[in-house]
Amino acid sequence: MKILFTICGRAGSKGFKNKNLKELNGVPIVYYTLSAIWGFFAKHPEHQIQTVLNTDSQELKKLVMNQDILSPIKFVPRKNELAGDRVAKIDVIKDTYLTMAQQEQYDVIIDLDITSPVRTIEDIENVLKVYLSNAEFDVVFSVVDARRSPYFNMVERKKDGFYRKICESDFITRQETPCAYELNASIYAYSPSFLRRESLKTILDYRCGIAQMKDYLVLDIDSESDFEMMQYLHKYYCEYDVGIYKIYQMAEAQVNNKKCYNNKLL
Repeated sequence: MKILFTICGRAGSKGFKNKNLKELNGVPIVYYTLSAIWGFFAKHPEHQIQTVLNTDSQELKKLVMNQDILSPIKFVPRKNELAGDRVAKIDVIKDTYLTMAQQEQYDVIIDLDITSPVRTIEDIENVLKVYLSNAEFDVVFSVVDARRSPYFNMVERKKDGFYRKICESDFITRQETPCAYELNASIYAYSPSFLRRESLKTILDYRCGIAQMKDYLVLDIDSESDFEMMQYLHKYYCEYDVGIYKIYQMAEAQVNNKKCYNNKLL
């Protein structure tokens, strides 16, 4: 199977400046994504894997392209029209794939979000397993159990100006409600045919599948305080979660310019 891993990060961010260049517990945050891809490849040499970076940040480009654990890493420059605050990430992924597809064909495109680095190799395996289970999927993304239910304890403002449950229901307890999930913005697997089509809606309006991850309480990194909380949680998971610690070991090795081709890490 030919897999294209995409890493996308732009230079600017109004909510949290230079968040793609931050260091998570002494390691550039993008190295966790590189290490997850390398760890997956080391476990699955039967797959042909290509990694590509899409960015308009010279600093991020330097961090990624100087690493040699994934060789060669391709680079697709971020187009000016795709560098704005209101550009959907799917448009960037689509442009990256279509550029790469001019030279090579792929069976699946897997995007790993730079600022959602708390993931394991097994999480990537699970997303791919779900993707391969149904040829009709346009996209499969990672999720966690929702902490709130739109049928029970989530409200919205209705036309009459009052606030009521988002989804009308007669459920008395939360346990009775249908299962709901939250996207944790970590892993997305896209069908090549989907990325080739014109899409006029959000990805959630298409044929979606989900792969459930452990809820690491990962925050959307929109502020310095969000990032500090993630660092605290990451230290905890490195101590108690072997999968997370393996990724950290490989990412730390990149900082120290060590060769981490050691299967014992996997």
